[in-house]
Amino acid sequence: MRSVWITRTGPPEVLEVRDGPDPVPGPGQVLVRVRASGVNFADVSARLGLYPDAPPRPCVVGYEVAGTVERLGPGLDGDLPVGRRVVALTRFGGYAEAVAVPAPQVFAIPERMSFEEAAAVPVNYLTAVLMLRHFANVRAGDRVLVHAAAGGVGMAAIQLCRIAGAEVIGTASAAKHAVLREAGVTHAIDYRTRDFEQEVKRLTGGRGVDVVLDATGAFRKSYRTLAPLGRLVCFGFSGAVTGLAPNWLAVIPKLVSLPWFHPIRLMNDNKAVIGVNLGHLWDRMDMLRREMLALLADYEAGRIRPVVGKTFPLVEAAAAHRYIQERQNVGKVVLTVA
Repeated sequence: MRSVWITRTGPPEVLEVRDGPDPVPGPGQVLVRVRASGVNFADVSARLGLYPDAPPRPCVVGYEVAGTVERLGPGLDGDLPVGRRVVALTRFGGYAEAVAVPAPQVFAIPERMSFEEAAAVPVNYLTAVLMLRHFANVRAGDRVLVHAAAGGVGMAAIQLCRIAGAEVIGTASAAKHAVLREAGVTHAIDYRTRDFEQEVKRLTGGRGVDVVLDATGAFRKSYRTLAPLGRLVCFGFSGAVTGLAPNWLAVIPKLVSLPWFHPIRLMNDNKAVIGVNLGHLWDRMDMLRREMLALLADYEAGRIRPVVGKTFPLVEAAAAHRYIQERQNVGKVVLTVA
């Protein structure tokens, strides 16, 4: 099988395609023949050496795949028969034509769901569910500011907000505003030409928003957009990544300038600051499994629809990374295997 390896840090071109044997599923594992793999900003960060959770190099990254069951490891019965179309949470190893995955992390997908759509669900939608339902408790009538709203998590969050009856304000470059409005965003802000803090205050009559989802690292300004009882959910720091190659001279000042939120200030402001990292919840697979099953049911009922903005062949993973780093993507970027 072919797989894509990170052997050293650097620009997208350091990704290396290698041939090797198929993995052998161990006890309780399922061998999935991969048809689609999700690409996430965490993968880009791992290639840049900015993702501490990445496995030691050389490594194969990739948190999610979709494909068919090819073989069952010892101890498994027929719950996932050979040939069943599935999606799986892999937590690395997903940039490959085959991957062995523990059975609890594998889910049958609806017949009308494409492999590309399936690969767009786990990371983006589980992250959005954790933020909006488990932490922020978004309700009808809430106003939610979603940064990087046209990205994979952003588009998932818009759909979940729509289900909850919440109003969404989204930040994105102007070229993506039409897509955001079509998705259900009430107000789109061009972060390149407008101060989102001032725009939010203007749009809300000075009140602010109830929830902010921020993966960009603009935490200080995002906090100031919150109304009393507001919740800031921090789940990334993409603003620290500049250029296609590692640049610690650009990253360090941004890390140093990150805000510290004092408990006394939070009490006096009646606001909350929350952190979310899906990769650190692997020991809560029971909860993640429940949420994945619910999301697949939502898809079957027509309540959610993954937005796959661009696909690349697996062997062109470097082009996929470049596409994401240049902020071109709308929705999910997916690697495909013919």
